[in-house]
Amino acid sequence: MRLTLLAAALLATTVPAAAQTIHQYGALAIGPAGDRVASIESGEGHGVVTLRGVADGRVQRTIDPCATCSYSGLAFAPNGDLVFLARDSKAGNVRLMYADARATRTIATVAGIAQTPRVSPDGKRVALLVTLGAAKEAGATQAGVRMIGEIGEKNDEQRLAVFDLAREAQAVTPLSPAGRYIYEYDWTPDGRGFVATTALGNGDNNWWVATLDAIDAGTGAVRSIARPATQLNQPRVSPDGRTVAYIGGLMSDFGSIGGDVFTVPLAGGTPRNITEGAKSTVTTIDWTTGGLRAVMLAGDQLQFGTLTPGRAVAPAFSKPASSAAGDGRAVFSADGRVAAAVVQDYEHAPAIYAGPLAGVRQITHDNDALAAPGTARSVTWKNEGFDNQGWLLAPRNAPAGKSPMITMVHGGPSAANMPGFLVPTSMNAALLNAGYYVFLPNPRGSYGQGEAFTAANRRDFGGGDLRDILSGVDAVTRVAPVDGNRLGLGGCSYGGFMAMWANTQTNRFKAIVAGAGLSNWVSYYGTNGIDQWMLPFFGKSMYDDMKAYEDVSAIYQANKAKTPTFIYVGERDIEVPPTQSIEWWHALKDNKVPVSLVIYPDAGHCVSGAEQSKDVRARSIAWFDRYVKAAR
Repeated sequence: MRLTLLAAALLATTVPAAAQTIHQYGALAIGPAGDRVASIESGEGHGVVTLRGVADGRVQRTIDPCATCSYSGLAFAPNGDLVFLARDSKAGNVRLMYADARATRTIATVAGIAQTPRVSPDGKRVALLVTLGAAKEAGATQAGVRMIGEIGEKNDEQRLAVFDLAREAQAVTPLSPAGRYIYEYDWTPDGRGFVATTALGNGDNNWWVATLDAIDAGTGAVRSIARPATQLNQPRVSPDGRTVAYIGGLMSDFGSIGGDVFTVPLAGGTPRNITEGAKSTVTTIDWTTGGLRAVMLAGDQLQFGTLTPGRAVAPAFSKPASSAAGDGRAVFSADGRVAAAVVQDYEHAPAIYAGPLAGVRQITHDNDALAAPGTARSVTWKNEGFDNQGWLLAPRNAPAGKSPMITMVHGGPSAANMPGFLVPTSMNAALLNAGYYVFLPNPRGSYGQGEAFTAANRRDFGGGDLRDILSGVDAVTRVAPVDGNRLGLGGCSYGGFMAMWANTQTNRFKAIVAGAGLSNWVSYYGTNGIDQWMLPFFGKSMYDDMKAYEDVSAIYQANKAKTPTFIYVGERDIEVPPTQSIEWWHALKDNKVPVSLVIYPDAGHCVSGAEQSKDVRARSIAWFDRYVKAAR
C-alpha cells in the first residue's frame, strides 16, 4: 500500500523497496498544449488512467471504465481529449476508448489485439494498428505458437485501421492491404495519409528489412518512399508535410531503438543522415511545430534536446538516468516547448518529469521514500582505441574487504545497460542482496557512443566486445574492492551468447549463467523465427557464408570450455529456440563440465513470467554461490 506523507516522515527518509509497493507510470502521453500528462498508474493491482497537471503534478482526473481491463496506448487528440485501449481479460477483446471532459465511450471493439492509436490532425478520426484473430502477442520476444501443421503458411498480420470518432464502429475493417505488416506509423499533417515502416510477410521476422512507405488514408494504397540501408524506427512527418524523419542505424531488436537521424522527401528519394558523426545515439524523435526534438544517450547521460540538421544536437536536459514515454523515451507538446517522461536510475524509483524543455523537473513523488539495495557509479575505460562505459553496482551493506562480482552482459547487441531502479524482482537486485558487486558494461556494439561504435562488432561477435568487457573488469578491479579471483558472468539473449562464447575464450570466470543463449549460429540460422536480423550483422546469409557463422559458434570450440554453467530458456522462445541451449548443455556434459539446464514450459524469450523468473533468480544465485563465492 502507498505511504502517506506523515507515515513516510515517521519511517525516516527511505524505505526498502521490498517493504513498499512501487508506484508505476505507464504509456505516458502529453497534452498538445503541454499543460497536462496522462499515464496508466498502478500501485497494488489494477492500473487506472490518470491525468495530472504539468505545473504541479497533481491528479486532475482518473479514468477507469472497466474493472476487468488493462489499459494501454494513451494518446491525446488535438483538442485535448484522450483516446486509449482497454484490453478486457473477461471478454477477450480490446476496446478503443474516447474520453472527453464529460464521459468515456467505445469507438471500436477489436477481436484480437491492438496498439498505437493516433488521432488525425483534424481531430475527427483515429487510426489504430490491429491484429484480428491474433494467434500470439505481437513481437518476437513473446511466446510463439506451437510449431505443428504446415509451417510458415499463416502469419499474424498487423494492419492499419481508421475509425470515425463521432460514432461507434460496427465492424473493424483494416485499411492497409493484407500481407503487409505495419510496425509504426504517423499521420501526414493534411490527414490524407500516413508514413509507416512496413514489410511483406511474417511480422516477427521481417522488421529488419522493413521499408519506409506512404499509405493513402482513403484507399489504403501503399507507395514506397525509401528502402533504407539500415533498420529504421519512428517515422515522423514535418509540419509542412514535405519531409519524413526517422531513426536509422544498426539495430538488433524491434523496440530497441538507436542510431542517427535521417530525412527524406515524402515524395520519395535518397535519405540524408543529418547527425552523421555524432558521438551519441538518438533513441527518440518527434517533429513538432517548433522543430525536431530528440532524446539521446551520450555515454552515461540521458539527454533531451533540439535537433537542427547540420549542427550538433543541443541538449537542454541531461541526467545519468533512463526514461520512457509513449512508444519512445519522451513525449513533447505540439510546439515542442514542453517535454515529459518517466525517469528513473539505479537508486531512484520511477517518477514523472515534465516541464519546459530547458527546465524539465520531477513532478511526482509517490516513490521518493523507496531505497534501492545498492549504489551505482559510472565507470569509463579505453580499449583498443574505443571509449567504453559501464555501470558498477555495489551492495548497500557490502562486507569489509574484497567482494565477489558478477558481470552481466546486455542483450542486443545493439542496446545498452541504462539505469533502472533496482526492484526486488530484478536479477541485479537479487545479486546485490546476495552480497555481489554487479558490473554492467556497454562494450563496442552498444548504444551511447555514436553509430560507428554500435557498428564496430559487425562480423565480430564475441571478439572486440568481449575484449572490451574483460578490459572493463580490469578497470573495475582497480577502482573498487572487487576480488579478481571470484568473478562470475551472466546474460540473456545476446548476453546469453556471450556467456556461452566466453567459456571457450577465457577461464577468468568461476561460474556462468546463460539465458536464451546462442551456441551454434549455423543451426540457429535454420531454426529460429527471426533469421533476417543476422543479415545486417553478418553481411550474408549462413548458406552464403557458413564459415563466418561457424567462427563465432561456441559449439565448434566446446572442448575449450571449463567453466561451470547454468543454462535456462523458454520452451516457446522463437528468438532463440531452446535447441540452442540443449546443444550447449550436451556439449558441456560430454566435456565433463558441471552444467544444469532448465527449460521453462510455455515461456517466451528470456523467461519473463513472475514465478518462472523468480525460479531463474534463485537458481542463478545458488549457482554463483556454489562456484564464485566459495572460490579462493
